[in-house]
Amino acid sequence: MTELGTRAEALQAPRVSGVFAVPGFAGWPAQGSPKEKGKELRARVPRTAHAELTPDADRPDVVAVVEESNRGRIPELTPIRVGRMAATPFAFLRGSAGLMAYDLARTPMTGIDAQICGDAHAANFGLYGDARGGLVIDLNDFDETVRGPWEWDLKRLAASLVLAGRETGADEDTCRKAAKDAVGAYRRTMRLLAKLPVLDAWNAIADEELVSHTDAHDLLGTLERVSEKARANTSGRFAARSTASVEGGGRRFVDAAPVLRRVPDAEAAAVAASLEQYLTTVSEDRLPLLARYAVHDVAFRIVGTGSVGMRSYVVLLLDHRGEPLVLQVKEARASALLPHLATAGHAVPDVSHEGRRVVLGQKRMQVVSDILLGWTTVEGRAFQVRQFRNRKGSVDPAALAVDQVDDYARMTGALLARAHSHSVDPRLVAGYCGKNEELDEAVAAFAVAYADRTEADHAALVAAVREGRIAAELGV
Repeated sequence: MTELGTRAEALQAPRVSGVFAVPGFAGWPAQGSPKEKGKELRARVPRTAHAELTPDADRPDVVAVVEESNRGRIPELTPIRVGRMAATPFAFLRGSAGLMAYDLARTPMTGIDAQICGDAHAANFGLYGDARGGLVIDLNDFDETVRGPWEWDLKRLAASLVLAGRETGADEDTCRKAAKDAVGAYRRTMRLLAKLPVLDAWNAIADEELVSHTDAHDLLGTLERVSEKARANTSGRFAARSTASVEGGGRRFVDAAPVLRRVPDAEAAAVAASLEQYLTTVSEDRLPLLARYAVHDVAFRIVGTGSVGMRSYVVLLLDHRGEPLVLQVKEARASALLPHLATAGHAVPDVSHEGRRVVLGQKRMQVVSDILLGWTTVEGRAFQVRQFRNRKGSVDPAALAVDQVDDYARMTGALLARAHSHSVDPRLVAGYCGKNEELDEAVAAFAVAYADRTEADHAALVAAVREGRIAAELGV
């Protein structure tokens, strides 16, 4: 008998009601209703319970938390990180995902898990280029990504919107409404995705239609300006500003302290050598593309607020015409959420490589991802690899006009729902969230309370800097 015949017989054996029972695929008919299961969860965790933020006498000291999060980072760079966190309460929130996870682990949870960003604050959404030169807007930072409670991402987004709104000068009603409407957009988008055919929901792309869906028309002008900047934000432009020609037709990075600096030859060689392992992690159809570039130089470049002090390199590649492609090789540490997932009673995943965790988490949440995502190891440390300056653009939510904050909130709430729907059945979450505004009101109340707590945390950090308890380099 042929191998094909053997496989066919194996499939026929468990056939029930004219359907093949194949592991990894759904059964038929479907057992139970995900929507009803979601509704049933309301009895155990009422939607109003998500307003809760109780005092915790055992909550760790803010300065101790910041110092602990600096452990393992490059020591001379940690004052820059502290200085950036001390700038504003919103900046403090951006750098304190682990502290918020500590607090969230002590709030009500439905037990529904998804692939979460882990750091879904309002500044971690942005534009980037797809493989065909178009622009997509989506979540764009996945350093903390892990499987966990969907509520954690939503509450972090809502709290960040209150803080960003306060920084814009918006009044408290506007800030609270932004948080409420972000949750409302999340809830309505989940309901919309739950009603679509599975493939349509899976491939829902964030574009102009999303702005219309969330009634964020006042944002259009801002997004157009950001898009124009993003289209010019390329490897070529970065290389033109950050490199110089050398004999033989190549180029080398030039120092631009403190953000960009050359590294010793041995360090550069170790990073370059790690790209061989990286090639084994990208899709095989990308290998001919990368094979047309030569590796010319490596430099160290400081990255954003929460990542300052982590090892991050830019690698200059040139094609036969001397046209550049820049890769970022960025250290990937264990998610700051892990110990708090354990506290909340969630399973803690066994991670074989932190760079792989980041890359797979990103691919699970985005509809369109960087075609050159991969991971590698440099001198025993895990790194993620991606394109640098891939037509990236971002909206600073703390610099929006007051009348745009609410529009931005609705757009990011919808984006977050779409990202979660790739790893959790939207029918289940939609069933829990429901049609009315109970969840919206509850999370908005939590967001305001948490914004107040963050302002107190920020004030404690500023006082510690002023007293010399922790070193900070301001304005960098």
